[in-house]
Amino acid sequence: MDTARTAAYLRRIGADHPAAATSSALRTLHLAHLRSVPFENLAIHLGQEVELTEKDLVAKVVDERRGGFCYELNGAFAALLTALGFEVTLLQARVYGDEGRPGIPYDHLALRVRTDDGGDWLADIGFGTHSHLPLDLAERGDQDDPGGTFRVVETPAGDLDVLKDGKPQYVLDRRPRELADFTAGAWYHRTSPKSHFTRSTVCTLVTETGRVTLSGNKLTVTTGEQRDVTELATDAEILAAYRTHFGIALDEVPQVAKPVRVGGR
Repeated sequence: MDTARTAAYLRRIGADHPAAATSSALRTLHLAHLRSVPFENLAIHLGQEVELTEKDLVAKVVDERRGGFCYELNGAFAALLTALGFEVTLLQARVYGDEGRPGIPYDHLALRVRTDDGGDWLADIGFGTHSHLPLDLAERGDQDDPGGTFRVVETPAGDLDVLKDGKPQYVLDRRPRELADFTAGAWYHRTSPKSHFTRSTVCTLVTETGRVTLSGNKLTVTTGEQRDVTELATDAEILAAYRTHFGIALDEVPQVAKPVRVGGR
């Protein structure tokens, strides 16, 4: 990313150019991104391609003013942070399912970010409802965050379990990866009937007072402990909600796509 693209990205998330790549600057950028760029899987249900290149990911976030899921959001954020002088490493993680077992390899993309002031952080703006601020990778106790109480725990195999409110979220492999390594994982989540991304549409954004989420025709606005749910009656109302709450202008309502059956089953 050159200077102009970096400046455009910062305008997209409403953040100033940091004077240095510090831990404080990372926290500011992390929260600004969560409040500006939604976690969404709409491309899957609009028949759009997901290209895992830095150029394409940044263009989607900055030029198209869209969001994305983990590979897209954290991939684009990695490009921004690198351009700003942070040391960024892409990490692969396996997400724990309801049965308590990790999913496929390259199930999730997260970021290890080292800062000029000696910080070593887990940055993740692509996991839906997760921490609002980076997590300290060296800390093994509870880490209080607006999104919950988090903990990073070493596993017997040398990986890291990331827990939210006592529940394992994903197991993080600490070996460095490249963006292209996540191609198979992204394809799986875009096509498999076993992926929750193919089963429904979701678009969600952190707000200053809570969170706003649109899934199908159901709009959920959370303010503190209050949760208001509205069922939108028409396509026009759904499209208006995407524009109003997420800044996403669509020509048609995303329809849940029929996933490709892996292995012919």
